[in-house]
Amino acid sequence: MQRINKNVVLALLTLTSSVFLLFQLYYYKYYLSPKHVIKKFLGLVSSHNVPVYLIDPLVLGLIQKDYEQLRSSSDGTSPECKFFCAARDFTTFALLDKTWKHEVSLFRAAEKMGFQWLKIQNRDPRLEGMDDLSGIEIPLHYIFKLAAHAIHLVVFYERNGNYVWHGPLRLKQNIDRKFVPFRKLHFGHYAGAYNKPEVLQLSIDDLKVHIPKNLSQFLEEMSHSRFLECRYREARAFFQLYPDDASLDAVEFRKKAKALLHLAALTLNNLGVRFWLSSGTCLGWYRQCNIIPYSKDMDLGVFIQDYKSDIIPAFQKAGLPLKHKFGKVEDSLELSFQGEDDVKLDIFFFYEDDDHIWNGGTQAKSGKKFKYEFISNL
Repeated sequence: MQRINKNVVLALLTLTSSVFLLFQLYYYKYYLSPKHVIKKFLGLVSSHNVPVYLIDPLVLGLIQKDYEQLRSSSDGTSPECKFFCAARDFTTFALLDKTWKHEVSLFRAAEKMGFQWLKIQNRDPRLEGMDDLSGIEIPLHYIFKLAAHAIHLVVFYERNGNYVWHGPLRLKQNIDRKFVPFRKLHFGHYAGAYNKPEVLQLSIDDLKVHIPKNLSQFLEEMSHSRFLECRYREARAFFQLYPDDASLDAVEFRKKAKALLHLAALTLNNLGVRFWLSSGTCLGWYRQCNIIPYSKDMDLGVFIQDYKSDIIPAFQKAGLPLKHKFGKVEDSLELSFQGEDDVKLDIFFFYEDDDHIWNGGTQAKSGKKFKYEFISNL
Protein backbone atom coordinates (compact mmCIF):
# COMPACT_ATOMS: atom_id res chain seq x y z
CA MET A 1 0.00 0.00 0.00
CA GLN A 2 2.85 2.31 0.87
CA ARG A 3 4.52 1.54 -2.48
CA ILE A 4 1.32 2.44 -4.36
CA ASN A 5 1.02 5.69 -2.47
CA LYS A 6 4.57 6.61 -3.43
CA ASN A 7 3.81 5.94 -7.10
CA VAL A 8 0.62 7.96 -6.90
CA VAL A 9 2.44 10.83 -5.22
CA LEU A 10 5.20 10.67 -7.83
CA ALA A 11 2.66 10.69 -10.64
CA LEU A 12 0.81 13.61 -9.11
CA LEU A 13 4.07 15.55 -8.70
CA THR A 14 5.00 14.84 -12.31
CA LEU A 15 1.58 15.91 -13.53
CA THR A 16 1.64 19.05 -11.41
CA SER A 17 5.13 19.94 -12.65
CA SER A 18 4.08 19.42 -16.25
CA VAL A 19 0.99 21.58 -15.85
CA PHE A 20 3.06 24.28 -14.14
CA LEU A 21 5.64 24.15 -16.92
CA LEU A 22 2.95 24.42 -19.59
CA PHE A 23 1.45 27.35 -17.72
CA GLN A 24 4.85 29.03 -17.58
CA LEU A 25 5.36 28.51 -21.31
CA TYR A 26 1.89 29.87 -22.03
CA TYR A 27 2.48 32.81 -19.72
CA TYR A 28 5.78 33.64 -21.39
CA LYS A 29 4.38 33.27 -24.90
CA TYR A 30 1.33 35.45 -24.38
CA TYR A 31 2.21 37.75 -21.50
CA LEU A 32 5.98 38.18 -21.47
CA SER A 33 6.74 37.83 -25.19
CA PRO A 34 8.04 40.86 -27.13
CA LYS A 35 4.65 41.21 -28.83
CA HIS A 36 2.80 41.42 -25.52
CA VAL A 37 5.23 44.04 -24.19
CA ILE A 38 4.81 46.03 -27.42
CA LYS A 39 1.03 45.71 -27.16
CA LYS A 40 1.05 47.04 -23.59
CA PHE A 41 3.38 49.90 -24.55
CA LEU A 42 1.23 50.90 -27.53
CA GLY A 43 -1.83 50.82 -25.30
CA LEU A 44 -0.03 53.03 -22.78
CA VAL A 45 1.02 55.74 -25.26
CA SER A 46 -2.31 55.61 -27.08
CA SER A 47 -4.24 56.24 -23.87
CA HIS A 48 -2.09 59.33 -23.27
CA ASN A 49 -2.24 60.57 -26.89
CA VAL A 50 1.50 60.18 -27.44
CA PRO A 51 2.09 59.52 -31.18
CA VAL A 52 5.00 57.11 -31.57
CA TYR A 53 6.18 55.32 -34.68
CA LEU A 54 8.29 52.21 -35.21
CA ILE A 55 11.93 52.72 -36.23
CA ASP A 56 13.42 49.38 -35.20
CA PRO A 57 15.68 48.39 -38.14
CA LEU A 58 15.28 44.65 -37.59
CA VAL A 59 11.49 44.76 -37.55
CA LEU A 60 11.30 47.31 -40.37
CA GLY A 61 13.58 45.10 -42.45
CA LEU A 62 11.10 42.24 -42.05
CA ILE A 63 8.15 44.51 -42.79
CA GLN A 64 9.82 45.79 -45.94
CA LYS A 65 9.73 42.31 -47.47
CA ASP A 66 5.92 42.18 -47.12
CA TYR A 67 5.33 45.92 -47.33
CA GLU A 68 3.00 46.03 -50.33
CA GLN A 69 0.98 43.10 -49.02
CA LEU A 70 0.61 44.75 -45.62
CA ARG A 71 -0.45 48.05 -47.21
CA SER A 72 -3.04 46.41 -49.42
CA SER A 73 -4.45 44.16 -46.70
CA SER A 74 -7.85 45.34 -45.54
CA ASP A 75 -7.60 44.27 -41.90
CA GLY A 76 -4.00 43.09 -41.55
CA THR A 77 -4.99 39.98 -39.60
CA SER A 78 -2.42 37.22 -39.71
CA PRO A 79 -2.62 33.62 -38.50
CA GLU A 80 1.00 33.80 -37.33
CA CYS A 81 3.17 36.32 -35.55
CA LYS A 82 5.84 37.16 -38.14
CA PHE A 83 7.29 40.46 -36.99
CA PHE A 84 7.00 41.13 -33.25
CA CYS A 85 7.41 37.66 -31.74
CA ALA A 86 11.04 36.96 -32.59
CA ALA A 87 13.28 36.81 -29.51
CA ARG A 88 15.25 40.04 -29.03
CA ASP A 89 16.12 42.43 -26.23
CA PHE A 90 14.61 45.65 -27.60
CA THR A 91 12.03 47.12 -29.92
CA THR A 92 12.68 50.73 -30.94
CA PHE A 93 10.09 53.46 -31.38
CA ALA A 94 10.43 57.18 -32.09
CA LEU A 95 8.65 60.24 -30.77
CA LEU A 96 8.73 63.81 -32.06
CA ASP A 97 9.22 66.00 -29.00
CA LYS A 98 6.76 68.73 -29.96
CA THR A 99 3.88 66.24 -30.16
CA TRP A 100 3.66 65.56 -26.42
CA LYS A 101 3.87 67.40 -23.11
CA HIS A 102 6.10 65.18 -20.95
CA GLU A 103 3.14 64.38 -18.71
CA VAL A 104 4.03 62.68 -15.44
CA SER A 105 0.80 60.67 -15.65
CA LEU A 106 2.28 58.61 -18.49
CA PHE A 107 5.06 57.30 -16.28
CA ARG A 108 2.74 56.65 -13.34
CA ALA A 109 0.50 54.63 -15.63
CA ALA A 110 3.54 52.75 -16.96
CA GLU A 111 4.52 51.75 -13.43
CA LYS A 112 0.99 50.52 -12.69
CA MET A 113 1.21 48.33 -15.82
CA GLY A 114 4.41 46.76 -14.51
CA PHE A 115 6.93 48.74 -16.55
CA GLN A 116 10.21 49.92 -15.12
CA TRP A 117 11.38 53.02 -16.92
CA LEU A 118 14.50 55.09 -17.31
CA LYS A 119 15.03 58.60 -18.71
CA ILE A 120 18.31 59.71 -20.28
CA GLN A 121 18.79 63.42 -20.84
CA ASN A 122 21.58 65.78 -21.82
CA ARG A 123 22.24 69.35 -22.92
CA ASP A 124 20.08 70.88 -25.63
CA PRO A 125 22.44 71.68 -28.56
CA ARG A 126 19.80 73.89 -30.18
CA LEU A 127 20.44 76.46 -27.46
CA GLU A 128 24.20 76.40 -27.86
CA GLY A 129 25.89 78.98 -30.03
CA MET A 130 28.75 81.38 -30.27
CA ASP A 131 27.44 83.55 -27.44
CA ASP A 132 25.61 81.01 -25.31
CA LEU A 133 26.81 77.57 -24.22
CA SER A 134 23.58 76.53 -22.55
CA GLY A 135 23.40 73.99 -19.77
CA ILE A 136 19.68 73.29 -20.20
CA GLU A 137 19.01 69.56 -20.44
CA ILE A 138 16.32 67.81 -22.46
CA PRO A 139 15.10 64.18 -22.54
CA LEU A 140 16.78 62.22 -25.33
CA HIS A 141 15.91 58.57 -24.69
CA TYR A 142 13.47 56.55 -22.60
CA ILE A 143 13.65 52.85 -21.78
CA PHE A 144 10.47 51.01 -20.74
CA LYS A 145 11.27 47.50 -19.47
CA LEU A 146 8.82 44.71 -18.75
CA ALA A 147 10.14 41.22 -17.92
CA ALA A 148 12.81 40.26 -20.46
CA HIS A 149 11.89 42.82 -23.14
CA ALA A 150 12.36 46.57 -23.32
CA ILE A 151 11.03 49.39 -25.45
CA HIS A 152 13.60 51.97 -26.50
CA LEU A 153 11.86 55.29 -27.17
CA VAL A 154 14.06 57.73 -29.10
CA VAL A 155 13.06 61.39 -28.84
CA PHE A 156 13.50 63.41 -32.04
CA TYR A 157 13.72 67.20 -32.15
CA GLU A 158 13.19 69.55 -35.07
CA ARG A 159 16.19 71.67 -35.94
CA ASN A 160 16.87 74.57 -38.28
CA GLY A 161 17.30 73.16 -41.76
CA ASN A 162 14.04 71.21 -41.86
CA TYR A 163 15.35 67.95 -40.41
CA VAL A 164 14.91 66.00 -37.18
CA TRP A 165 17.70 65.11 -34.77
CA HIS A 166 18.20 62.68 -31.91
CA GLY A 167 20.95 62.89 -29.35
CA PRO A 168 23.47 60.29 -28.22
CA LEU A 169 22.73 58.04 -25.27
CA ARG A 170 25.31 58.81 -22.58
CA LEU A 171 24.92 57.18 -19.18
CA LYS A 172 25.57 59.34 -16.15
CA GLN A 173 27.11 58.00 -12.96
CA ASN A 174 23.81 57.54 -11.13
CA ILE A 175 22.27 55.33 -13.86
CA ASP A 176 22.13 51.56 -13.44
CA ARG A 177 24.30 50.20 -16.25
CA LYS A 178 22.74 46.77 -15.86
CA PHE A 179 19.19 48.03 -16.37
CA VAL A 180 19.31 46.76 -19.97
CA PRO A 181 22.15 45.72 -22.33
CA PHE A 182 22.72 49.26 -23.58
CA ARG A 183 25.40 48.25 -26.09
CA LYS A 184 22.82 46.31 -28.09
CA LEU A 185 20.71 49.40 -28.77
CA HIS A 186 20.32 50.36 -32.43
CA PHE A 187 20.09 54.08 -31.67
CA GLY A 188 22.11 56.23 -29.29
CA HIS A 189 25.70 55.23 -30.00
CA TYR A 190 25.96 58.68 -31.58
CA ALA A 191 23.66 61.56 -32.51
CA GLY A 192 21.69 61.20 -35.72
CA ALA A 193 19.89 63.39 -38.26
CA TYR A 194 17.04 62.39 -40.58
CA ASN A 195 14.65 63.94 -43.02
CA LYS A 196 11.23 64.49 -41.50
CA PRO A 197 9.45 61.20 -42.20
CA GLU A 198 5.88 60.81 -43.30
CA VAL A 199 4.24 57.99 -41.38
CA LEU A 200 1.35 55.69 -42.10
CA GLN A 201 -0.55 53.20 -39.98
CA LEU A 202 -0.46 49.48 -40.69
CA SER A 203 -1.85 46.45 -38.92
CA ILE A 204 1.18 44.33 -38.07
CA ASP A 205 0.71 41.08 -36.18
CA ASP A 206 -2.77 42.36 -35.30
CA LEU A 207 -1.37 45.55 -33.75
CA LYS A 208 -2.00 49.04 -35.15
CA VAL A 209 1.46 50.54 -35.64
CA HIS A 210 2.75 53.68 -37.34
CA ILE A 211 5.88 53.30 -39.48
CA PRO A 212 7.86 55.55 -41.87
CA LYS A 213 5.96 55.67 -45.15
CA ASN A 214 9.11 55.41 -47.26
CA LEU A 215 10.72 52.41 -45.58
CA SER A 216 13.61 51.98 -48.00
CA GLN A 217 14.58 55.64 -47.68
CA PHE A 218 14.48 55.55 -43.88
CA LEU A 219 16.56 52.37 -43.66
CA GLU A 220 19.05 53.80 -46.16
CA GLU A 221 19.30 57.02 -44.14
CA MET A 222 20.30 55.03 -41.06
CA SER A 223 23.58 54.02 -42.72
CA HIS A 224 24.75 57.64 -42.94
CA SER A 225 22.72 59.36 -40.23
CA ARG A 226 25.57 60.14 -37.84
CA PHE A 227 25.42 63.80 -36.84
CA LEU A 228 28.46 65.86 -35.85
CA GLU A 229 27.68 68.90 -33.76
CA CYS A 230 29.54 72.10 -34.49
CA ARG A 231 32.44 72.80 -32.10
CA TYR A 232 31.11 76.01 -30.60
CA ARG A 233 33.71 76.35 -27.85
CA GLU A 234 36.62 75.97 -30.27
CA ALA A 235 34.98 78.37 -32.71
CA ARG A 236 34.52 80.97 -29.99
CA ALA A 237 38.19 80.61 -29.06
CA PHE A 238 39.14 81.08 -32.74
CA PHE A 239 37.15 84.30 -32.99
CA GLN A 240 38.78 85.64 -29.84
CA LEU A 241 42.08 85.46 -31.72
CA TYR A 242 40.70 86.35 -35.14
CA PRO A 243 37.55 88.47 -34.89
CA ASP A 244 34.79 87.51 -37.29
CA ASP A 245 34.09 89.62 -40.35
CA ALA A 246 30.71 91.19 -39.64
CA SER A 247 30.75 93.58 -42.58
CA LEU A 248 27.72 93.95 -44.83
CA ASP A 249 29.57 92.23 -47.69
CA ALA A 250 30.43 89.22 -45.50
CA VAL A 251 26.87 88.91 -44.22
CA GLU A 252 25.49 89.11 -47.75
CA PHE A 253 27.97 86.53 -49.07
CA ARG A 254 27.15 84.06 -46.31
CA LYS A 255 23.45 84.46 -46.99
CA LYS A 256 23.94 83.70 -50.69
CA ALA A 257 26.37 80.86 -49.96
CA LYS A 258 23.95 79.14 -47.58
CA ALA A 259 21.15 79.46 -50.13
CA LEU A 260 23.43 77.93 -52.77
CA LEU A 261 24.41 75.09 -50.45
CA HIS A 262 20.74 74.39 -49.68
CA LEU A 263 19.89 74.29 -53.40
CA ALA A 264 22.87 72.02 -54.13
CA ALA A 265 21.91 69.62 -51.33
CA LEU A 266 18.31 69.49 -52.56
CA THR A 267 19.44 68.79 -56.13
CA LEU A 268 21.89 66.04 -55.20
CA ASN A 269 19.47 64.44 -52.75
CA ASN A 270 16.81 64.29 -55.45
CA LEU A 271 19.32 62.45 -57.64
CA GLY A 272 20.30 60.08 -54.83
CA VAL A 273 23.92 61.29 -54.94
CA ARG A 274 25.86 61.19 -51.67
CA PHE A 275 28.02 64.22 -50.92
CA TRP A 276 29.93 65.97 -48.15
CA LEU A 277 31.38 69.38 -47.34
CA SER A 278 34.87 69.63 -48.79
CA SER A 279 37.90 71.93 -48.82
CA GLY A 280 37.28 75.48 -47.57
CA THR A 281 33.59 74.89 -46.86
CA CYS A 282 34.45 71.99 -44.56
CA LEU A 283 37.19 74.05 -42.91
CA GLY A 284 34.74 76.87 -42.21
CA TRP A 285 32.30 74.51 -40.49
CA TYR A 286 35.04 72.79 -38.45
CA ARG A 287 37.02 75.86 -37.44
CA GLN A 288 34.44 78.60 -37.03
CA CYS A 289 30.97 77.02 -37.34
CA ASN A 290 30.27 79.18 -40.35
CA ILE A 291 31.17 79.90 -43.94
CA ILE A 292 34.54 81.56 -44.55
CA PRO A 293 33.50 84.98 -45.89
CA TYR A 294 36.49 85.48 -48.19
CA SER A 295 36.31 82.05 -49.87
CA LYS A 296 33.84 83.15 -52.58
CA ASP A 297 32.76 79.60 -53.38
CA MET A 298 31.19 76.49 -51.87
CA ASP A 299 32.96 73.13 -52.07
CA LEU A 300 31.34 69.68 -52.09
CA GLY A 301 32.88 66.23 -52.42
CA VAL A 302 31.33 63.23 -54.20
CA PHE A 303 32.69 59.73 -54.77
CA ILE A 304 33.19 59.10 -58.48
CA GLN A 305 31.14 55.89 -58.27
CA ASP A 306 28.16 58.09 -57.35
CA TYR A 307 28.56 60.24 -60.46
CA LYS A 308 25.50 60.43 -62.69
CA SER A 309 25.30 61.90 -66.16
CA ASP A 310 22.19 63.86 -65.23
CA ILE A 311 23.98 65.91 -62.54
CA ILE A 312 24.76 68.75 -64.95
CA PRO A 313 21.23 68.93 -66.43
CA ALA A 314 19.73 68.80 -62.92
CA PHE A 315 21.81 71.76 -61.72
CA GLN A 316 21.08 73.72 -64.88
CA LYS A 317 17.36 73.06 -64.38
CA ALA A 318 17.75 74.35 -60.81
CA GLY A 319 19.08 77.64 -62.19
CA LEU A 320 22.81 76.96 -61.79
CA PRO A 321 24.57 77.06 -65.18
CA LEU A 322 27.77 75.08 -65.70
CA LYS A 323 30.80 77.37 -65.50
CA HIS A 324 33.70 74.89 -65.75
CA LYS A 325 34.17 71.20 -66.36
CA PHE A 326 37.68 69.91 -65.76
CA GLY A 327 39.04 66.39 -66.17
CA LYS A 328 36.90 63.42 -67.11
CA VAL A 329 35.00 60.69 -65.32
CA GLU A 330 38.03 58.39 -65.43
CA ASP A 331 40.38 60.99 -63.95
CA SER A 332 40.17 64.21 -61.92
CA LEU A 333 36.59 65.23 -62.71
CA GLU A 334 35.54 68.60 -61.31
CA LEU A 335 32.35 70.55 -61.99
CA SER A 336 31.76 74.23 -61.25
CA PHE A 337 28.35 75.89 -61.32
CA GLN A 338 27.61 79.59 -61.17
CA GLY A 339 25.37 80.73 -58.38
CA GLU A 340 23.95 84.16 -57.65
CA ASP A 341 26.35 87.02 -58.43
CA ASP A 342 29.91 85.81 -57.89
CA VAL A 343 29.17 82.84 -55.62
CA LYS A 344 30.34 79.59 -57.22
CA LEU A 345 29.71 75.92 -56.42
CA ASP A 346 32.59 73.48 -56.94
CA ILE A 347 31.96 69.73 -56.91
CA PHE A 348 35.12 67.65 -56.57
CA PHE A 349 34.95 63.96 -57.42
CA PHE A 350 37.01 61.61 -55.28
CA TYR A 351 38.71 58.40 -56.40
CA GLU A 352 39.60 55.44 -54.19
CA ASP A 353 42.96 53.68 -54.16
CA ASP A 354 44.09 50.87 -51.87
CA ASP A 355 44.93 52.95 -48.80
CA HIS A 356 43.81 56.46 -49.66
CA ILE A 357 41.38 58.56 -51.67
CA TRP A 358 42.26 61.47 -53.90
CA ASN A 359 40.76 64.20 -56.02
CA GLY A 360 42.20 66.23 -58.83
CA GLY A 361 42.27 69.98 -59.19
CA THR A 362 42.77 72.13 -62.27
CA GLN A 363 43.84 75.75 -62.26
CA ALA A 364 41.30 77.59 -64.41
CA LYS A 365 43.67 80.12 -65.97
CA SER A 366 46.74 77.96 -66.62
CA GLY A 367 45.19 74.50 -66.91
CA LYS A 368 47.77 73.19 -64.45
CA LYS A 369 46.64 70.01 -62.70
CA PHE A 370 47.06 69.01 -59.06
CA LYS A 371 46.41 65.81 -57.12
CA TYR A 372 45.30 65.90 -53.47
CA GLU A 373 45.52 62.71 -51.41
CA PHE A 374 43.61 61.94 -48.20
CA ILE A 375 43.58 59.06 -45.76
CA SER A 376 40.76 56.66 -46.57
CA ASN A 377 38.32 57.16 -43.69
CA LEU A 378 35.35 58.97 -45.24
